[in-house]
Amino acid sequence: MNFMGYRRPDGTAGIRNHVLVLPTVNCANQVARGIATNVRGAVWVEHQHGCSQLGEDAQQTARAFIGHGIHPNVYGIVVAGLGCEVIRAQDVAAAIRRHCPYKPVHTIIIQDEGGSNKAIRAGTAAAQAMMIAASALQREAIDAGALILGTECGGSDACSGLSGNPALGTASDLLIDAGGTAILAETAELIGAEHIIAERAVNAAVREQCYATIRAFEDSAKTMGVDMRGSNPTPGNIEGGLSSIEEKSLGCVYKGGTKPLQAVIGWAERISAKGLVFMDTPGNDIEQLTGMVAGGCHICVFTTGRGTPTGSPIAPTIKVATNTAMFQRMRDNMDLNAGTIITGEETVAQVGQRIFAEMLAVASGKLTKAEVLGQNDFAIMRIGPSM
Repeated sequence: MNFMGYRRPDGTAGIRNHVLVLPTVNCANQVARGIATNVRGAVWVEHQHGCSQLGEDAQQTARAFIGHGIHPNVYGIVVAGLGCEVIRAQDVAAAIRRHCPYKPVHTIIIQDEGGSNKAIRAGTAAAQAMMIAASALQREAIDAGALILGTECGGSDACSGLSGNPALGTASDLLIDAGGTAILAETAELIGAEHIIAERAVNAAVREQCYATIRAFEDSAKTMGVDMRGSNPTPGNIEGGLSSIEEKSLGCVYKGGTKPLQAVIGWAERISAKGLVFMDTPGNDIEQLTGMVAGGCHICVFTTGRGTPTGSPIAPTIKVATNTAMFQRMRDNMDLNAGTIITGEETVAQVGQRIFAEMLAVASGKLTKAEVLGQNDFAIMRIGPSM
């Protein structure tokens, strides 16, 4: 079972061939935007971080930047910095070169270039050259087992655990059967369903790590004087028919399918295991998406009952509606409808097969609605205060 992708010199497979313009500090956001909008096909991100961060918090932010730079969906990268920040553009660029010596990497320092306009001109020239070279590459047949899938649910409703999430679990199982990898995340939304995922661990160490990770997430909220079991589900979830975090979690965990849990990893950490992997992320859609993509997810499938336009700048994000009414109302954003399970027109297995087929089509070049709309959502998870 194959898809048509880009084989990279280190043996990894890409399903897109992006030129990414990445600011390593919020002061460089406008320069990054200026460069990317000058070059047809280039993508960029914006964020509020990269400076006034300390220790592990700064390291984690840098890991997300580097993860996007070395991602196989990225052909080349322009790293833009200001010149006086904590997370320096030249250090991020050097790390990307160490991981991927074959990849074009260009660094722009605004203070050294002599201001924003000069930085945009220099960055535009570099990105333009990369884009021309990238456009010459041809797709080739690659085994589906090379794919890493990120699973996500957001704006959940009472149908999520009955239609979209179980169908996505079926697609996740199909990819793992083909030799691939699927990521289950959203730690906050596994509270109350810990036993379901932890008891599928391949050994005692992974099982205990799973329990400890979910327990630590809930405890971190308690240190703020907040009981997550009383503050989640969100108002939108409640309007959609969910009554408690446990009910939400029991629907959320279906996305992970039925395969054994191979590993537990931290936010934005590299994904190296095959099979089902649990990444410790917030339930926040964009922080979760950014973490999974930084870890190496090629493609994400996002189920939603209330409707959301979210998409990654470098990883296609397939939207699956959990009910037909929302699918009809938000057709600009929704790629697939799993509401047919609720109406009895299809089974969970049939929709799961349909999601898997769409994954292979998108991996081969078909655009998602989020890509067509230019959704480039990017958010850094913080674990420390700003100084």
